[in-house]
Amino acid sequence: MPSSGVQCIHRLIALRTLGAATVAAVLAVATQVSAHLPAPLVATALVEDVKSETADIEFMDFVGNGQVIKLKPRDVLVLSYLKSCEHETITGGTVIVGVERSDVQGGKIVRAKVSCNGGKMRLSSQQASISAASVFRLQSAEIQPTLYARTPVIQIPKILANDNRTLLIERIDRPGERHELKIDEAVARGGLYDLAKINVRLTRGAIYNASFGGHRMKFEIDAKAKSGPAPVISRLLRFQ
Repeated sequence: MPSSGVQCIHRLIALRTLGAATVAAVLAVATQVSAHLPAPLVATALVEDVKSETADIEFMDFVGNGQVIKLKPRDVLVLSYLKSCEHETITGGTVIVGVERSDVQGGKIVRAKVSCNGGKMRLSSQQASISAASVFRLQSAEIQPTLYARTPVIQIPKILANDNRTLLIERIDRPGERHELKIDEAVARGGLYDLAKINVRLTRGAIYNASFGGHRMKFEIDAKAKSGPAPVISRLLRFQ
């Protein structure tokens, strides 16, 4: 074989060896980085309100078990726990999010039990795991929840540009009650539409179908549902 041909083969082998070494190095670095990433947290509570410029969380964010939230003395954080239905109003201090309630150091906390679906509430696998530095928006729930207030807060799902942006709520256990609402997603705070703000109250003990775009779901209003203000977690309706 001519010497030039041998040299080409040697160069090709060298390039392949270098490529393999580069890939191995990249994989090694990636493994080291992933080994130092914080363990994922399980989402356990919903942020119902927050008055803080430094807490790095927002209304309707999820927070996870073990997550630490630092508040200034006059900051206020309101959490509702998905499993235990604990409703907490926290003022100042360091908040360590738990599974069913928070541990607060150097601050004040007022707790109350509220009506909610509790252990029946379902999160998607993506929502069930979040990093220590992040929170995520509410996306999905079980098909037929019970709401404990007459004014649902409805999470507006993403729909295609040419889809109908009308929210339709129809009573199905006793025909006649029907609410047809034009939704402007730009004015729905955090993707949520609060019927209390437009004075729409549903009937206690009634069963409804709700539809928006191509999304549909059935829900019911508890027979003892509140007419006045209620925590979001008690009246949250989330499309699949």
